[in-house]
Amino acid sequence: MDNRQFRNAMGKFATGVTVITTQVDGEPFGMTANAFMSVSLDPKLVVISVGHNAKMLQRIQQSNRFAVNILSADQQEFSTLFAGQKNIDGMIEFTTLAGLPILKDTIATIACNVVNVHEAGDHTLFIGEVTDIRLDEGEPLLFFQGHYHALNQSILSKN
Repeated sequence: MDNRQFRNAMGKFATGVTVITTQVDGEPFGMTANAFMSVSLDPKLVVISVGHNAKMLQRIQQSNRFAVNILSADQQEFSTLFAGQKNIDGMIEFTTLAGLPILKDTIATIACNVVNVHEAGDHTLFIGEVTDIRLDEGEPLLFFQGHYHALNQSILSKN
């Protein structure tokens, strides 16, 4: 199989869209990511995956902390802005959670301290212990087959 076929297969898995934020020397940084998942309830752990070529890799290694900002359906512009992995100080108005810069109006934000780091192919996995959570109402921004989507208002089944 080639890389394109692998990427196409992974694109068949609908994901939420997050922006990972951290702070280094008082400056906030962010990166769009959909490689995020919960790992454990006790202790409360999550994992994010950061590519070895991403500037965010060094920043999280330096700060040893990160926040996961789960975007709402109307925050696609944040996803595209942070996909550039640039210093966004002054471009975005941040608030804070557990001393980390976070985005306003996300449907959930999770602040973490890095407790484990694992190399996995061309990415580094950061396992973070959750230190604080902020929740809001709203529908999630979704990513599927290379495009943004929102939830359909109809519910197929209730379990």
